[in-house]
Formats: sequence, C-alpha cells, structure tokens
Amino acid sequence: MGWATPYIAELKDGRTVKFRPRGHSMKGKIESGQLCTVEPIADIGTIGTGDIVLCKVNGSDYLHLVKAVQGARFQIGNNRGRINGWIGPNLIYGKLVAIED
Repeated sequence: MGWATPYIAELKDGRTVKFRPRGHSMKGKIESGQLCTVEPIADIGTIGTGDIVLCKVNGSDYLHLVKAVQGARFQIGNNRGRINGWIGPNLIYGKLVAIED
C-alpha cells in the first residue's frame, strides 16, 4: 500500500482527487505541500510528453512527468532528471489539472 492508494481508488471510480504531495522531486513544477488536483483519464491517447500523471512504477506511487511516449508505453521521471521507468497505460491513474498553494 503506497501513499497514493486511496487517491488511486477514487480515480478508478471516476472521481477527481485533491491532495498535497510532499517532497522535492518535482521542484519547479510542483512545490512540496502544494494542493494538486488530479482527474481520471478518459482517453489515454490524450496523455503526452510533459504531462504530470499519478502512476505506479515498479510498485511505487508517483506524481511525476511523462518523459517520453513509445507506442503504448510511457516513460516516467521526475523534474530533476531521474527516470523511474517505462509503464503501460494500465498503471496511469490520473492527470494533474491544477496546482494551488
């Protein structure tokens, strides 16, 4: 069970979620503690490079960037140069649509 488990459950049920992630891996795009609004994804085809998604990579939950798209695979990474790995569309649960203080 990861930090995002309850939010992922809500997104799977079609509901928008809001939460305040902690950490510095997305510094410059999301600051630690900012209120993030994430919506379920209706069409995975709308997800592209530069989008910020709530996803799971190698068993860990992330609110990170889509760094590349290759067919039906998505490369996920943070805003500091680290690549988490490649995932399929079934491991992307929602897309960041708003950031507030």
